[in-house]
Amino acid sequence: MVHAPVRSLPPVDLDNSTALLTDHYELTMVQAALRSGTAGRRAVFEVFARRLPEGRRYGVVAGTGRVLDAIERFRFGDAELEWLTGNGVVDAPTAEWLAGFRFSGDIWGYPEGECYFPESPIMVVEAPFAEAVLLETVVLSILNHDCAIASAASRMVNAAAGRPLIEMGARRTHEGAAVAAARAAYLAGFATTSDLEAGRRYGVPTAGTAAHAFTLLHDSERHAFRAQLASLGEGTTLLVDTYDVERAVRTAVELAGPSLGAVRIDSGDLGAVARRTRELLDSLGATDTRIVVTGDLDEYGIAALAAAPVDVYGVGTKLVTGSGAPTASLVYKLVARADSAEPDAPMRPVAKRSAGKPTRGGRKSALRRLDGHGVACAEVVSIGEPVLGPRERPLLVPLVRDGEVVGREPLTAARERHAAAVRELPPTALQLSAGDPAIPTEFVNAGPRP
Repeated sequence: MVHAPVRSLPPVDLDNSTALLTDHYELTMVQAALRSGTAGRRAVFEVFARRLPEGRRYGVVAGTGRVLDAIERFRFGDAELEWLTGNGVVDAPTAEWLAGFRFSGDIWGYPEGECYFPESPIMVVEAPFAEAVLLETVVLSILNHDCAIASAASRMVNAAAGRPLIEMGARRTHEGAAVAAARAAYLAGFATTSDLEAGRRYGVPTAGTAAHAFTLLHDSERHAFRAQLASLGEGTTLLVDTYDVERAVRTAVELAGPSLGAVRIDSGDLGAVARRTRELLDSLGATDTRIVVTGDLDEYGIAALAAAPVDVYGVGTKLVTGSGAPTASLVYKLVARADSAEPDAPMRPVAKRSAGKPTRGGRKSALRRLDGHGVACAEVVSIGEPVLGPRERPLLVPLVRDGEVVGREPLTAARERHAAAVRELPPTALQLSAGDPAIPTEFVNAGPRP
């Protein structure tokens, strides 16, 4: 007979349950494991990427906070259970077990904002098999998206060389993904987002400019500018490329005066137009008026504008699609399991031998090795507990202990960590040309864990 875990559970928020953000076969495996008596065997799963996207020098860990939120809400209420049993997804004993489900295991991971490399164990989940396997899809769904966006955003921030970037991709992706993308971009160094829900939910600073539709609504560009200035003041950003840029800039400064906040350019040869616009603004006395450029920018386009008098970049489509790498290609693999469901049963490493998709058995630890100048020179992944060297720092931190979240932190902390992590990388990490990871991954068998 299958018994549900005996735990005191808070009520399930049916509107926010994440329990069905998973694949059918996760529940197939749980049901089969319950029937075979292996569901309670202690198991260790690891999240890692076999390789980085083509040409990338490093990846960025993002989405950990969202994973922790999702795990807390991973509960099966009456509605979820009725749907699962009514559609034949699980049998009655499995539904009984799911009704009492709450993750009770431990999770470690690279903290958000940290950089990662091939085979970095960016998340380690240890729990009874049935509990750990249930989290696979939701964990990968969040991390694959957010790490991809943050990795692209980091490259754009580096290319911008200190000039601020606005995340403006909400209209180019799913509405939920847009909010997550804004969070990931801010973590990686973007200054603001246009997405208001990201501002409300995660505290990301929001910003906006103006639309061509507002100009076209009015009888003339002058009327449109006057209306916007009357509403928002001279510090606003006026869109100057609806008709003729030079004429629009002259009109903008005439109406707003030299204290006009900014003008936005969204089309044409952005570098050439920005240079002409800067010269014109300066000649009109608007020397402090900033120039914002938008229009399908990516890290390469931003780098190409390095010599242009651009003050702010707005990035949308290329950011929310990972700038050519929409997934981080992370996997969630079983690397160790117990021989039985007994609490003190010994753990044994397990590994795939599939052609092209092998895994390394055994639970891992990870260190970042630095040289004498404090520059990262290797990612050290060990099986067992490593001995920390004088120029090495551990990368895994506790996130969940006995089912309770212990690793939640403010998004600003992840943002600061990422800036520090990038400063620690060798200069080759910031190159946009295709190349190998910025540092090699070294594997060490450090001995069994106690």
